[in-house]
Amino acid sequence: MDDGRMIRPDAAALSAVTRALQSQFGNRFSDNATIREQHGHTLTWTANQPPDAVVFPQSAEEVSQIVKLCAAHRVPIIPYGTGTSLEGHVNAPFGGVSVDTSLMKRIISVHPEDLDCVVEPGVTRKELNEHLRDTGMFFPIDPGADASIGGMTSTRASGTNAVRYGTMKDNVLSVTAVTARGEIMRTARRAKKSSAGYDLTRLFVGAEGTLGIITDITLRLYGIPEAISAAVCTFPSVQDACDTAIATIQSGIPIARVELCDEMMVRAVNLHSKLALPEQPMLLVEFHGTKAFAQEQTERFGEIARDFGGGDFQWASRPEDRTKLWQARHDAYWACFTLRPGAKAIATDICVPLSRLAECVVETQRDLAESRLLGPIVGHVGDGNFHVNLLIDLDDPDEVQRTEGFLDRLVQRGHAMDGTCTGEHGIGQAKMKYLDAEHSPAALSMMRAIKQALDPLSIMNPGKHVG
Repeated sequence: MDDGRMIRPDAAALSAVTRALQSQFGNRFSDNATIREQHGHTLTWTANQPPDAVVFPQSAEEVSQIVKLCAAHRVPIIPYGTGTSLEGHVNAPFGGVSVDTSLMKRIISVHPEDLDCVVEPGVTRKELNEHLRDTGMFFPIDPGADASIGGMTSTRASGTNAVRYGTMKDNVLSVTAVTARGEIMRTARRAKKSSAGYDLTRLFVGAEGTLGIITDITLRLYGIPEAISAAVCTFPSVQDACDTAIATIQSGIPIARVELCDEMMVRAVNLHSKLALPEQPMLLVEFHGTKAFAQEQTERFGEIARDFGGGDFQWASRPEDRTKLWQARHDAYWACFTLRPGAKAIATDICVPLSRLAECVVETQRDLAESRLLGPIVGHVGDGNFHVNLLIDLDDPDEVQRTEGFLDRLVQRGHAMDGTCTGEHGIGQAKMKYLDAEHSPAALSMMRAIKQALDPLSIMNPGKHVG
């Protein structure tokens, strides 16, 4: 019996698929080496594994045609958004066809009265919010990159607003997807809740393209707050900053954003974004609501911060100042390169229960120092999620070995605290090895059974996620 494991397609099958795609899509098909390499690009240290060809569909019907053709010849399919994921999601370890959804950019409908919208997967988060600006609504999920909505859905993305608005799993109401058989299916209707059948929407949110290709997404929207107040506050130590964030959440203050930067990350942000923030452990915070409400919550937060040695607030009262501040935070990955020009950046994340956050961050800083590694820390500390952006010399075998050891210990530390190996980056290729430690054999068996049932030929982004 065929067990569904993928092997590289034979030359005849691949040739048949690429000839058919080139004939149908014309200049929206490419087998150019540079284009293929771009679509195998990864922002991690996983080696580039380019696809054999790239195709740019413009509709769900075209995606369906591509999938049916590839399925008939058992050629792998790798969905592609903007290529900003961090764990090797877009690599093609078995070759195949990269399906680039960047031309699927329609905002299909916006329903202000229902606080939702329907968009195609190639729309980016910034494009969506620019479109929504005059409606009085916004979409809050904001990973560091200007990622596509399809990619954000597939990786179950998060961001700085997650502490108040949740992650993609909380804000996707429905998706339309093309299955591994080429069928176009919708997972749910626009109603805010339903008890009708299995929750197929959540099955696709975070599946990383291994179950199908998402062709439109129904998203939850929110009203733009009447007042927004943002500030930075310095602390004597990372422990004090984390304890402040923990106490704030536990006290019930509905903070919209609370982001940690250690002193090394602040230095990088200052250099990259031309800011003059005090180079100390720091929380970046933001409050949403009416003017009176935002002011009240700000004062309550200030009282908590002072209990942990928090310094004076630096307020960003004007919209342009807030934009500059949060853009600097979103650019943290790129800012790190200023600390070690020419180095390779390895960004990783874990997430732990909020009560263990301070302990985990402090132990991680100690591990970095003992390992002689440069790794600025930044985090969505309101939900226990933080990132380490390691800067390493890939030509130094000893440094590479020390980095590998650190990454393994980081995940072990998170697991020991009942946390996860990734809060928002996803599994891709790079974190597959940690799944056995995170999930029980029964849970992994169920995941693989779902994969086998929905993608029996294993053509959908093979070699990722659960294998």
